[in-house]
Amino acid sequence: MLRLAVATLVLVELLVSSLVHLLYGLYIFSTAVAGDLSQALASCVRRSGGGGGGNAEAAAEEKKTVLDGSVPPIVLVHGIFGFGKGRLGGMSYFAGAERKDSHVLVPDLGSLTSIHDRARELFYYLKGGQVDYEEEHSRTCGHSQFGRTYDQGHYPIWDEHHPVHFVGHSAGAQVVRVLQQMLAGKAFKGYENTSENWILSVTSLSGALNGTTRTYLDGMQPEDGTSLKPVCLLQLCRIGVIFYDWIDVPWLKGYYNFGFDHFEMGWRRTGVSGLVDLLLGNAGPFASGDWILPDLTIQGSIRLNSGLGTFPETYYFSYASRMTRKVMGVTVPSSVLGIHPLLFVRVLQMCRWRFPSEVALPYKGYRDEDWEDNDGALNTISMTHPRLPVEHPSRLVLDDSECHSLQPGIWYYKIVEADHMFFVINRDRAGVQFDVMYDRIFQRCRKHVSRRTPSPLALPDHAVL
Repeated sequence: MLRLAVATLVLVELLVSSLVHLLYGLYIFSTAVAGDLSQALASCVRRSGGGGGGNAEAAAEEKKTVLDGSVPPIVLVHGIFGFGKGRLGGMSYFAGAERKDSHVLVPDLGSLTSIHDRARELFYYLKGGQVDYEEEHSRTCGHSQFGRTYDQGHYPIWDEHHPVHFVGHSAGAQVVRVLQQMLAGKAFKGYENTSENWILSVTSLSGALNGTTRTYLDGMQPEDGTSLKPVCLLQLCRIGVIFYDWIDVPWLKGYYNFGFDHFEMGWRRTGVSGLVDLLLGNAGPFASGDWILPDLTIQGSIRLNSGLGTFPETYYFSYASRMTRKVMGVTVPSSVLGIHPLLFVRVLQMCRWRFPSEVALPYKGYRDEDWEDNDGALNTISMTHPRLPVEHPSRLVLDDSECHSLQPGIWYYKIVEADHMFFVINRDRAGVQFDVMYDRIFQRCRKHVSRRTPSPLALPDHAVL
């Protein structure tokens, strides 16, 4: 009887969670469509009125700032389920923050593809050419070695003398770190002169630097951090993504794409038998593990981080978000109305998450209580700086004025009261804090970060949460 009650509770939670995520996805999609239709109607009205002003506005919109290297561009990298410029019509993942500076790029990367594949895509987005996922990796993971082609890179002069600033939200922060390691290792065929110094600064905005316990709540197995539970939210997501890619409707995928085109899962190529193989887990990204969720478990992040460095000539800054507080020694959500409806239940669940007693802990010294503070998607301890399997140099910042004399090679981090979606998608939710946050990030990139030899200062001790 007890088992039946527990099973019923789990299924009810799964149903509610699935419904909430589905409704939010439909809301985002419909909002984007409505925005596009509104713009199209407005353009028709202007043209029918014979207004030359409409043409002038269109010309102004089409005019692009030339990225000639005189000012290092700022590249905004989206997180999981995110999108770049050109997807979902005129909607902005960064809620329009890119319009605060004329030298900003917003690449569109695979929303569910692995950190490795997204890092490869990001390189070719900037330099141009056909995306090369690497021969050995592609063979191991069972997908095509080559992806989309950028006839013209968005910053083709990118090199050590023309570096860039990166701002990564959520999983986007890890994408940037993996890309920097690839640059240091000269991992791009035909580009033997790459180095870690191609990146001037990295800003992590609620970045998934050490994994998250939410992956286990959503369905990743805590035993290994790579496989899925038989019944879970991620299984439903997996099935939905497979059908979306299999039906392969060009205009629909042009509007939003999960990024698995290099797996060639469309019905024209795989047929019905291929669909069955995909659903049974015999083929595709979910079979090989070459998708983003395994990279976001604690175990997956440790595997990823073991090969990533913090480089002495690059500046690092991190904003770690938190929507929890202590009440009589118990961690609880710090707000009810202030947390996004998509995240409130997860904030509460992540507060109470405990690794199963029969499962080996993900690393030596792991304590559940260290991972209780969270923002509904990531644990606060994970967002401050890389700390697993080896802790990187870091310094806690209480006030942004402390960042006027930054040292490279150190992760400066600040803890902010916000949920995981506070600074993306909907600008109105954050209000004035939205402008304050991005103004400070862009100002730091423009004024306080330069590749000069800093005055000698004592290396700060590693921060301990």
